[in-house]
Amino acid sequence: MKLLIAGLISAFAFTSLTACSSEKLDASSYAQIIDVRTLDEWNSGHLEGAIRVGIADVDFANQLSMLDPTRDYYVYCRSGNRAGKAIDLMRDAGFTGQLINGGSVANASKQLDLEVTTD
Repeated sequence: MKLLIAGLISAFAFTSLTACSSEKLDASSYAQIIDVRTLDEWNSGHLEGAIRVGIADVDFANQLSMLDPTRDYYVYCRSGNRAGKAIDLMRDAGFTGQLINGGSVANASKQLDLEVTTD
């Protein structure tokens, strides 16, 4: 029983947080805001100041290796599904900071009070 409880506590400690859509967050609290969508999706509109680390990119792991694994990151995609998967992969790669799943571009824009841009 103690082993089960310890496992649950450990699993909880390393899960990503999903931010509520009405919760306002400070973009400057994160080392980076990461868009994990495809290049075509990125080109159709992404958050101002975000970087693209496409989860479907062949070099996704290499792109992650360029980030500081001890920092906090805000990750978003189209619906939150790929962001959640990216966060799992980040944890597997040794990321220890807080990783927030911001869900969709629209939700992330609202939460962080950032414009969607195409430049």
